[in-house]
Amino acid sequence: MPAPFTAATVTVRAPATSANLGPGYDSFGLALSWYDEVRARVRSAGLDVRVSGAGAGELALDEAHLVVRAMRAAFDRLGVQPPGLELDCYNDIPHGRGMGSSAAAIVSGIELARSLSIGGRTRLDDAEALALAAELEGHPDNVAACLLGGLSIAWLADGRGNAVRAASAEQLAALGIRPVLFIPAEQSATRAARAVLPEQVPHADAAFNAGRAGLLVVALTGRPELLLAATEDRLHQGYRAAGMPAGAALITALRTRGIAAAVSGAGSSVLAFATGEQSEAITELAPPGWECAVLEPSSGARTSTS
Repeated sequence: MPAPFTAATVTVRAPATSANLGPGYDSFGLALSWYDEVRARVRSAGLDVRVSGAGAGELALDEAHLVVRAMRAAFDRLGVQPPGLELDCYNDIPHGRGMGSSAAAIVSGIELARSLSIGGRTRLDDAEALALAAELEGHPDNVAACLLGGLSIAWLADGRGNAVRAASAEQLAALGIRPVLFIPAEQSATRAARAVLPEQVPHADAAFNAGRAGLLVVALTGRPELLLAATEDRLHQGYRAAGMPAGAALITALRTRGIAAAVSGAGSSVLAFATGEQSEAITELAPPGWECAVLEPSSGARTSTS
């Protein structure tokens, strides 16, 4: 395969993510040990997209596929488009459940393009990759966690996505923090979940969330006993409760038992933080028809070649 592309097959393993974590609306994200795997190679012509797992038979198999769109955007930033592409998507992350499936697709596409292009990881560095991912996603929290792993804090400056990792997966695990996802059968739409949020909120609610967000950083970097208070929110969860009554009831039930819980992203899943022996019994609280997964923090997207 002539330059500027490698002849190798590139594989990206991208984790699910949970955003907001209660008070950190559009800024806090956590990478989780639940993965999509995408493989791609450059070929002489055409586009061949294959999908198995979540979204099989539903997702586009052409230029409209989100991984392909992210790859094209990254190739544009690199200044060159390949003559053809072959793409295999093995999707395990459920769609429409607040688990960052679109972020995983976007990050996978960007990482594939960077690694398929010779010198691509230098010409499109990590900061630029994050900024592009946030631009494509529309907000930086999930893509930041997917790229950086562990606990990340993201923000926009002049419309550009930025992020730092506040705690690695290993640091979170050392604190004995186990993320637990409760996943309903039904999907929810992020756009609809955002539409119910008011344009303005009371000053007292903004101040409440600022305090809780700061407390959440402390809780997840050394004081897990503060998680119950640290995951309280007044900016978005209350407004979304009517659209996800079963999830809202589950959050109340968990928190009544002293277990920190919050909406995962825009829903419909619920994220809980189990500590100590809580993870042994927490699965019993799943409503009928819901899946419950006891997970680990993830170190983020990983790329390999063969």
